[in-house]
Parts: sequence; C-alpha cells; structure tokens
Amino acid sequence: MNTSGKVFKYGDNVDTDVIIPARYLNTPDAAELAKHCMEDIDGEYVKKVQPGDIMVAGWNFGCGSSREHAPLVIKTCGTGCVIAKSFARIFYRNAINIGLPILECEAAAEEISAGDSVSINFGTGEIVNHTTGKTYKAQPFPEFIQNIIRAGGLLSSLGGQKNG
Repeated sequence: MNTSGKVFKYGDNVDTDVIIPARYLNTPDAAELAKHCMEDIDGEYVKKVQPGDIMVAGWNFGCGSSREHAPLVIKTCGTGCVIAKSFARIFYRNAINIGLPILECEAAAEEISAGDSVSINFGTGEIVNHTTGKTYKAQPFPEFIQNIIRAGGLLSSLGGQKNG
C-alpha cells in the first residue's frame, strides 16, 4: 500500500473545527461535507487537492472534538495520507476506524514543504521527498492495522464476520 502526491502543509494544533467546520455538520453525506474540508484555514484546499496528495502538519493534529467527520472528509477529498509530528489521540483512532492513512514523523513534518512531491510506502514507513531527495522513516502500523486501513476502515475490514 503506497501513495504519492503533492504536499499541503499546516501548522500545530489544527483542530477538528478547522478540518470540518461544525456549521456544515447538518448532512450525513461525506461527499457534501468534503466540499468544506479545511476551508477555514485553506479555502483553496478542496479545489487543488488531487487523489493521493499528502497533508503535512505539526503537533497535535486533529485536536478538539471527537467527531469522526474530520478524518472522513480528509479521506473523502482524496488525501492519500496525513503526516504529522503528533496526532490528537481520538483523531488518531478515528482515522484508523475510517481508513485514513496517517503517519507520525517529526523530522518529515518539520522539513517537508508545501508543494513538495512526496511518496509513502505504508508497509515500511518510508517517506521520500522527491523534491529534496531526502528520505524519512516513520514507524509503520502493524499489519492488522494496515489491513483495516487497506479495507477502507474498521467496519469494512470486518466484512461478513458476525459477533458471537
């Protein structure tokens, strides 16, 4: 499982209200919600993001409310991965639950710039910045979590399994 694309860069403490403003949470339609992803911090994001593109951010990405809508709209926009110095714990878990690939890597988050061309190997945790030629190593998820993300989220990974 891999992705590659252009980088959109953000700072520290990007909260869920910035990722998807609460004023839009009156619809359950992920595609409709995704039209407003990041609009309060980057009004051009949804117009410019292409499938596989990568968000890079600082500390505590996804802080704030526990809404699952935040990782869902990032994924629905086509974002291939979020790399951050750290994630708020509830965002981290919600991202796995809905199948949004995320990686913590302080050096990559610090050094990668907006507009850089980056590729990621989720199996190894290798992040390659093709613009600068630098390679970074994030801790990859264990195989069972990679399987959840690859399946598109926790519920999809369970498939036809039944409790009991």
